[in-house]
Amino acid sequence: MGGTFNPIHYGHLLLAENAFYQFELDEILIMPTKNPYYKNLSSLITEEDRVNMVRLAIEDNEHFVLSKEELDRDGTTYTVETLHNLTAKHPECEYYFIMGADSLYHIESWKEPDKIMQMAIILVACRDVGSSSSLKSQIDYIISKYDADIRLLAAPVLEISSHDIRRRVREG
Repeated sequence: MGGTFNPIHYGHLLLAENAFYQFELDEILIMPTKNPYYKNLSSLITEEDRVNMVRLAIEDNEHFVLSKEELDRDGTTYTVETLHNLTAKHPECEYYFIMGADSLYHIESWKEPDKIMQMAIILVACRDVGSSSSLKSQIDYIISKYDADIRLLAAPVLEISSHDIRRRVREG
């Protein structure tokens, strides 16, 4: 499970926990991104601070593992390259990529989405139940086009976001 985690919050942790149990996974790699192409990380928070927040947030959960896979690379980070590196290091592992439903609508704009679909099972968390027919159509389309394995991840909706947490901190 990747993300900027600026900051990590209970929504992230609950999503990862649900994936762990729903799909009977061995562990969840919690992977802070270094330099995503789609987002300019604030200069107000350091990479070290984000890593420390993740470390503190997951320290009591034995099946969550902090992965610095993306942090150890230079330049812009892409999911396809991360999955390529992981599968090269551990070819015996089957990888599941956890994402929000909103990301599935944009995955074709990602670098080499076809290769992402080959290297990982996609777990899609639906945050908005009202969009379920639209999401089903998108899932069907991606499965058909890329021969992807996409599975719905049941997760309760929490009214929380990193953006809102940062805004609240700014406002005191």
